[in-house]
Amino acid sequence: MSITEHELKIKLEDIEDPDIGEDIVTLGLVNDVVIDDETARISLAFNAPYAPSEMELGNRIRELCDEVGLEADLRAHVGEEHGFDDEVLPRVRNVIAVASGKGGVGKTTVAANIAAGLEKRGAMVGLLDADIHGPNVPKILPVESEPGVTPDEDIVPPRSDGVRVISMGFMMEEEDDPAILRGPMVNKFMMKFLEGVEWGRLDYLIVDLPPGTGDATLNLLQSMPVTGAVVVTTPQEMALEDTRKGIQMFNKHDTPVLGVVENMSSFVCPSCGDQHGLFGTEGADTIVDNYDAPLLGRIPIHPDFGADGSEGPIVKDDESPVQEHVEDVVAEAADRIGEANRRTVAEHTSDEPADALPTETED
Repeated sequence: MSITEHELKIKLEDIEDPDIGEDIVTLGLVNDVVIDDETARISLAFNAPYAPSEMELGNRIRELCDEVGLEADLRAHVGEEHGFDDEVLPRVRNVIAVASGKGGVGKTTVAANIAAGLEKRGAMVGLLDADIHGPNVPKILPVESEPGVTPDEDIVPPRSDGVRVISMGFMMEEEDDPAILRGPMVNKFMMKFLEGVEWGRLDYLIVDLPPGTGDATLNLLQSMPVTGAVVVTTPQEMALEDTRKGIQMFNKHDTPVLGVVENMSSFVCPSCGDQHGLFGTEGADTIVDNYDAPLLGRIPIHPDFGADGSEGPIVKDDESPVQEHVEDVVAEAADRIGEANRRTVAEHTSDEPADALPTETED
């Protein structure tokens, strides 16, 4: 069966984006279609590597190509024409902020596990510990070496089982030394972390922000385009109240809130298996309803997840009962990153003059 490039592009209109609800051609997600020697080379405006929804869209495109007798060669590309021009971190595809309204809700543990979970799926990931006064990332993601320095005096981040990590904790002589810094010095360190680190090519840079709405958060939002923010909370009303403030801050800076993670959502008794809402139940639902922010998942209280201070991300512990909950959060976060990027492409496409596709093929 022979088919032209134009005919194949028309067939691609039958594939609908599951999150946005329109077909991928209308949304501007198909950059180019070239058929060469029974191979369809298709360039797609996808920017969330290993996100389940984009992988499923890729599988549907491959199935369509197979139906018409072609082998699919899919490539992902987004650039300045789609609003993805980043002069600060040109080799980083997505910057994801992980934030919380208050401390003690497990934000760093969630950030570290999202980073490790995306790396586990095959992505190239970096983790920036931007909590200058409380840098705890190295406790969860212990690194394999010390940071290096390039001839240009940029910092080379060490790795923790594949994840590239930078933290204020590396700058301390002793692990328990306090970072006693005023605002200007905090800003100086933040700008060094943002502009003076040789991250290399990354699919995702996860930024673990300090709690609240202070200088480090504002510096990040003002210094680089952030794909979106993941907000961590617990079910207590006081935590939820501070979470609302954090979401409003992101909204004021036009930063998409990718979703909310409810940590410490419940306690499952190891003896009887009963579930207990020690801090209330389904508290994050009010945030989801009021701010139209997706719920990425609920993580129960368990010693494996941040309570015992053990090293290593739980998302890579196949024996932990919490792993499945964390895996779900990682998958949902990746899908919401992909959706946010595809909506950006669609918005830029809608601003351009439409190229009408004929409904009938030419002879």
